[in-house]
Amino acid sequence: MALTFNIPPLTRILLILLLVVSLVYQALRYTSLISVPPDIQLGHAANHTGAWLALIPQLVVFYPWVYITSTFAEQNIFTLLVATATILYGGKYLERAWGSAEFGKFLILVVLIPNLAASLIYILWFAITRDVDRSWTIIQGSVSLQAAFLVAFKQLVPEHTVTILKGVIKIRVKHFLAIFLTANTISGFAFGTDTALVLAWLGFMTSWTYLRFYKRQPDLSGTNTGGSVLRGDASETFAFAYFWPDAVHPPIAAAANMIYNVFVALRICTPFSAEEVESSNEQATARVDGGLPSLLNQETRRGSGKREEAERRRALALKALDQRLHAATANRQQSAPASDPSVGATSYNVGGGSDLRGAQIQEAG
Repeated sequence: MALTFNIPPLTRILLILLLVVSLVYQALRYTSLISVPPDIQLGHAANHTGAWLALIPQLVVFYPWVYITSTFAEQNIFTLLVATATILYGGKYLERAWGSAEFGKFLILVVLIPNLAASLIYILWFAITRDVDRSWTIIQGSVSLQAAFLVAFKQLVPEHTVTILKGVIKIRVKHFLAIFLTANTISGFAFGTDTALVLAWLGFMTSWTYLRFYKRQPDLSGTNTGGSVLRGDASETFAFAYFWPDAVHPPIAAAANMIYNVFVALRICTPFSAEEVESSNEQATARVDGGLPSLLNQETRRGSGKREEAERRRALALKALDQRLHAATANRQQSAPASDPSVGATSYNVGGGSDLRGAQIQEAG
């Protein structure tokens, strides 16, 4: 019972939705298999029942709600357990870090956009190759959601280390996404799991684009004169190239910059200002220094995420105040030599007045 109350409301809804949709989907599949005589070849007709909850490009126009439900329709117990762990730990962490409203907006984007794009890709694949199986491909599972959560963790806790098998394996959070995409890409070409490949990359691109360029967040560094809200995350460590090993940074960065410049020229993206880059870098540094709570070892008390967020904001505000004080001190030291002549003249006049009074006293004596 304590575990239930410790789960934030939106994460709790996602877990219930995952369990219900997956169980109903498996029940529909089982019903369709036992209701068809064994002497009839099922062909594509076997997919019709699953089309109520899973995304099939050929039939999606009749079941538009599958753009949402397909993400929660897992096809076996293993993928269901992985999805449950992803939503339980990842959803709980992100909802506490961002709040339910912002987390809900993020979920809508990383669920709808990858599914919409995936259905268009398979329809285009069918149009080019005339392979009818492409239009009947079943697109389902939380792969895009898993990729999106890994992007968010890369932004919030990049240096957090996850220990596996009692310390035998140690992996930093910032490396998980590259491993995840590589594994799904290899599996897609080697074992035919092309839907997981497509959803993984679409989930990555959707979540990174939103967090990089559009998500609003409070500016706690105090360096941005444009207001107290930052647009996106312009920090260097959240650039596209930094999701990959250091050896391939230069070519990826060059290609990404070319595409970015084209988008800026077409006014699809707005370039970051120097102040936004500086503010984002400072906030990224604060996150690396441990400003956010641990990914897996979260406090069990209700409201701990809000306290951690308040502590992070307080630390950033103190750091910004300290930087301002140092800057003011440096400015005063630089302006001091220009005011020295006036200070010297004042001392001379005061001294002259004292000597005159002293001479008058001696004459009186």
